[in-house]
Amino acid sequence: MADSNSLFYLFLLFSFSIFTSGVEAGAKDAPYVGINIGTDVSDLLSPEDLVTFLQSQKISHIRLYDSNADILKALSHTKIRVMISVPNNQLIAIGSSNTTAATWVQRNVVAFYPQTLITSISVGDEVFTTNPSSAPILLPAIESLYNSLVASNLHNDIKISTPHAASIILDTFPPSQAFFNQTLTPFLLPLLQFLSRTKAPLMMNFYPYYVFMQNKGVVPLDNSLFRPLTPSKEMVDPNTLLHYSNVLDAMIDAAYFSMKNLNVSDVVVLVTESGWPSIGDSKEPYATIDNADTYNSNLIRHVFDRSGTPLHPELTSSVYIYELFNEDLRANPVSEAHWGLFYGNSTPVYLLHVSGTGTFLGNDTTNQTYCVVMDDVDSKTLQAALDWACGPGRANCSEIQPGENCYQPNNVKNHASYAFDSYYQKQDRASGSCDFNGVAMITTTDPSQGSCIFPGSKRFGTNKTSEVGTATNTPMTSGEVGHLRRRRKKPTVQWYNPVILLVLLARIWL
Repeated sequence: MADSNSLFYLFLLFSFSIFTSGVEAGAKDAPYVGINIGTDVSDLLSPEDLVTFLQSQKISHIRLYDSNADILKALSHTKIRVMISVPNNQLIAIGSSNTTAATWVQRNVVAFYPQTLITSISVGDEVFTTNPSSAPILLPAIESLYNSLVASNLHNDIKISTPHAASIILDTFPPSQAFFNQTLTPFLLPLLQFLSRTKAPLMMNFYPYYVFMQNKGVVPLDNSLFRPLTPSKEMVDPNTLLHYSNVLDAMIDAAYFSMKNLNVSDVVVLVTESGWPSIGDSKEPYATIDNADTYNSNLIRHVFDRSGTPLHPELTSSVYIYELFNEDLRANPVSEAHWGLFYGNSTPVYLLHVSGTGTFLGNDTTNQTYCVVMDDVDSKTLQAALDWACGPGRANCSEIQPGENCYQPNNVKNHASYAFDSYYQKQDRASGSCDFNGVAMITTTDPSQGSCIFPGSKRFGTNKTSEVGTATNTPMTSGEVGHLRRRRKKPTVQWYNPVILLVLLARIWL
């Protein structure tokens, strides 16, 4: 028996090492959420006001698309960490001359560091796809800048990499079959080897929004927005049996598998851009405030939950949200000017619901969330949930009775939304209280209409029967209620986790 136990623990240790080797070093760093700051804004704050605003919002990491001296100076003696950038139009000069690279580092890094906490340099932006003629000069530019950092003894404090478009990865799902565009291998492989040698990240711009728009009918909206899914709706990689509950994790793992195909396993993925537009034209009907709010709020929670990806649960990628301000000077399509969390004057486009993520972002809508019915729920399941909410759930359903303020429109979806929100608010918006067996979702958009004021609304109290905690509740139907029970949110162990799967197989084998 002792020999058997020894074999088991050796097997366990070996299995765990397989999935943590290579990227283990990156797991030691706490993941963070940063913000991209574009400046195509007609009423942009002054650098000093911008820094004050960033501090008020508890934003600790930002990315600039250049090396704006005024902003870098204003960031001096703050705790805000900044990624500065080399624009594409400067690549040739820097890649062709070590002297030019050294001058750039002296002027844009040494002149401000360490008073301004410059942590990384992004060299170019999506060069392989947007400026392919500069592909041969990209790595020489990066190496020249790196050598200049070495000369200033800053190479251990400031990392250098370059952001890539997601399109350099082909066949992204299932992730295990993903690979880099092979025409880029002559440029990508030496770049990845450089990143490995200098312990710098692979920077990727990942937008589940575009994945959804290009694959409507195949990729569900819920998967793209990080909404909670039933196991049957999760995407499954048939080769690894890993389950993917959201598109971003699948994209990140596709990058890891692509690097593995080039025999690189010790470079971590940093998501330098990700976001969702709040307004679009008729061709972009899913560019809405509610979807943008849902995506970015859930993205922030996902990073701070530190749950990693199905392939690397021990490693959570940091993400920079695109972007802080709506860049109203950007050209068409309409959505190009509406990716921001705030307008240029610092007023919010929408209020994120990021309760539970510490102090990050000052505009928290914990007290402005509502529970409503999800789309495409069959009426029988919805009626059962409504019966439970108005019965055993003791939601206040008096307002959806005939003749009352929320009776019209008289359909089960609208009635259920009111009942669900009543229950959700009575439970103080507790985690898991907006589920109802998978037919409800949380939104920051007030569903109140006309004289029908939902319990979570700031206007609640204007209805004649506004008391949420009424002692009696009238069921919506005369049939039996209570046969649907609200599921508890339990800590889940994913059976498809490869380490756990190997452990289970080892127990059977031994």
